[in-house]
Amino acid sequence: MKQPALRERGPVLASCLITLAFGILCFIRLTIPSAIYFDETYYPAAAVAILNLSHQLNPEHPMVGKELIAAGIALFGNNPFGWRFFPAVFGTLALFAAMRALWFATLSRFATLAGGWLLATGFMLFVQSRIAMLDIFMVSFVMIALWMCAAAMHEAEQARWRLIVAGIALGCAIGAKWNALPIAILPGLAFLIIRIKRSGWKGFFTSRGHPIPGISLAEAALWLGILPLVTYWLTYTPAFLMADNPISPWGFIGAHRHMIDLQENVGKLNHPYRSVWYQWVLNLKPIWYLYRESDGAQRGIFMIGNPFTILLGIPALLWCLWAGLFRENRAAFAVAVFYAASIGLWIIAPKPVQFYYHYLLPSCFLFAALAIALDQMWQAGRRAIPITVLALATVFFAFFYPILSAAPLSGEGAFRFWSWLPSWV
Repeated sequence: MKQPALRERGPVLASCLITLAFGILCFIRLTIPSAIYFDETYYPAAAVAILNLSHQLNPEHPMVGKELIAAGIALFGNNPFGWRFFPAVFGTLALFAAMRALWFATLSRFATLAGGWLLATGFMLFVQSRIAMLDIFMVSFVMIALWMCAAAMHEAEQARWRLIVAGIALGCAIGAKWNALPIAILPGLAFLIIRIKRSGWKGFFTSRGHPIPGISLAEAALWLGILPLVTYWLTYTPAFLMADNPISPWGFIGAHRHMIDLQENVGKLNHPYRSVWYQWVLNLKPIWYLYRESDGAQRGIFMIGNPFTILLGIPALLWCLWAGLFRENRAAFAVAVFYAASIGLWIIAPKPVQFYYHYLLPSCFLFAALAIALDQMWQAGRRAIPITVLALATVFFAFFYPILSAAPLSGEGAFRFWSWLPSWV
């Protein structure tokens, strides 16, 4: 009786409505600009090469994102709608999956819907859902995997198929961008730690007990360890079949050494938009993806975090870490760990050129942390602050919407209206 009731209480309809509204906004002016802009220079061309099985372009990145852009081109043609269709679809899917993950992590309707609202109005997911780049696919598959893992812990009768989906999604996330690696390791590691903590050495041999009754450590290792690796390997199938310089299925390690060399020797060290992790945290180094006359008007697309919630999320993250350590709030602790893992990669990564859009995945956990912190106030009856935060998040989104969505602007100097800091120019 408890499990059906649990599913029934989940705010599925409200989550769908938020997702639908976000998706509609993503598709408005999706084909503007009508020409390649920013890093679209690389990925649609690489996608066309995949369709032709001719040669591998942009080999420093794995295949999944380029394959999905190729699928859009195959369906709708080599045009802006074809390039951007699946980024918009997967960005919308990422929002829904993030809300479902929050529901199963917190069992709180308010935290779930607040988290979705904050992510939808946080600017970064919206902007990245409207450009043919790879990050949005990585984020979407990560959110799907976390949704499945969180649901498996509450719905043991569905745990096996959910872990299988999670494993495939983790493999696809890594196959979209390697940024997902620190997150991909955590579900299996968490399963191991919880099982051994609860069952001692017997946990290596039993399928009883937490975190998922009926799933042994060996089976968890299969779905959350081996399956992602097999999935990742399979995503390279087009590269195995290329006419020019194909990758050998059995020379995978050597090919990846070459990819790492390419990543570590990226040029343009003086790129004007180059930034580092602490600038992302403080919202100091955003990127103008577009600012020029396009399609009959002056237009801009600004990759920036919501100036209000992206900063408010920092103390919320610290609170989540404290609540996890000293109040045993597992959901709060989990989002703090996921945030630390996803941004920690960029603190230690040898890649010499980094950009603000690398903060997209950490920002998803930051907004989840803010939602969980606001939920504590909501449940305690102090509801004015959460309502005010959500309202102001919406106001900021509406205010910046013209330069998030390539709307027509008043003229060449219009950017000054939104460039509040010298580093935002």
